[in-house]
Amino acid sequence: MSEDGWRSFLSADGVTDWVILHGGPTAVFTVRSLQEAGRLAAAVSEVPGLGQRTLITITSDHLTVKLTREMWGTERTHVDVARAISGVARNHDAVATRSMVQEIQVAIAAKPDAIDLPFWRAVLGYAPLHDDNCLDPLGQGSTVWMQDLDPSKPLRHAMHVDVSLARDHIETRLAAAVAAGGRIVDASEAPSSWILADRSGNKVCLAAWPDGARPTEPEVATTTSHN
Repeated sequence: MSEDGWRSFLSADGVTDWVILHGGPTAVFTVRSLQEAGRLAAAVSEVPGLGQRTLITITSDHLTVKLTREMWGTERTHVDVARAISGVARNHDAVATRSMVQEIQVAIAAKPDAIDLPFWRAVLGYAPLHDDNCLDPLGQGSTVWMQDLDPSKPLRHAMHVDVSLARDHIETRLAAAVAAGGRIVDASEAPSSWILADRSGNKVCLAAWPDGARPTEPEVATTTSHN
């Protein structure tokens, strides 16, 4: 795995419509109807350079494009693909909406000897992505990541949710979560991520990394450990 691809994407010109999430370069375009979304999807599908893991989804008023399904699969060539898709969207009067770009990931943490990824792939009907995760082949559900649990902790298993967002919108989401009754558990990685909890103590991580290009270590997990 290399950071070269997504870091090159972040530093490129002409890709302001796009956000680097845990799942790679992603853009959401607002349209006026399902029919317009369908026509835009058809036009986007003709852009050269789309790969096997490109995901295009439509709703009645939005079209979402994910170029890779994973940030580590981002390549320098994706910059040109993203620019071309943005051009197609403009030609269809679609508006890029960065505030809506997000990805939800379920992190299932366990001690190394208790990680059971084959079970989760089987029970969810998910496809392999890497040795520590899997994804919905239809692109409708959250990805699942198997996280090593800190051996020093008494827990043998835990589960939490990671929400990957654009760096310029994460603090708005954070404020909304706190206003809704949440509490900040850990802000040591801010502004890359915050760990929050609900009143019952269930935890969630709001992560602007890698879109905010932090942390800077060459090889790191795609989420913050907080079990």
